[in-house]
Amino acid sequence: MLQRTVKRLSPGALLWLLLFSIVLTWSAIGPRDRLTWWLEVLPALLALLLLAATRRPFPLTKLSYVLILLHCFILMVGGHYTYAEVPLFDQLADWFGWTRNNYDKIGHLAQGFVPAIVARELLLRKRVVNGNGWRVLFVLCFCLALSAFYELIEWWVALLSASAAESFLGTQGYVWDTQSDMLMALIGAGLALLTLSRLHDRQMAPLMDRSP
Repeated sequence: MLQRTVKRLSPGALLWLLLFSIVLTWSAIGPRDRLTWWLEVLPALLALLLLAATRRPFPLTKLSYVLILLHCFILMVGGHYTYAEVPLFDQLADWFGWTRNNYDKIGHLAQGFVPAIVARELLLRKRVVNGNGWRVLFVLCFCLALSAFYELIEWWVALLSASAAESFLGTQGYVWDTQSDMLMALIGAGLALLTLSRLHDRQMAPLMDRSP
């Protein structure tokens, strides 16, 4: 059955799955903290299941699939090292005089950038919101709400598991970490809408007639 499923996948889908599996396997080998790894990588695993379930009834644009994969990579790297200890960003901190490892800000920027395009696609193809202005407002509000909800999840995890709290929260002593995380998500959502909307529209055009 698995063989038949794989044979039905397009070359693009196979490549997506291969890259996802390679990075996931690397991430799972010897992470800094196993519980933190599960917490960070769980959204990527859930995304994989959701994309598999919707691949035939509601396929997304190539742009959305690529962005989701890149976001999964960010989560997997953060899960492997923890967000506060990604080596490249330790080096960048030394070069630029940062007082903290800022890899988590990349993660929160992606937390707005990627969902903005996926939300925009759902709104357009499902014809949920009329008018570009209202659509932009809805997407920005959705991404900000998603970021705020994720901060609540981090808080709940911190309350339930003191051992994983510091590595999962990744505040690194920064008192405004929660607020800056949400700001980065909002900036990411705005950047996505400003830079990718035209490309997104071109890719959605063949799919619009197939959307209910």
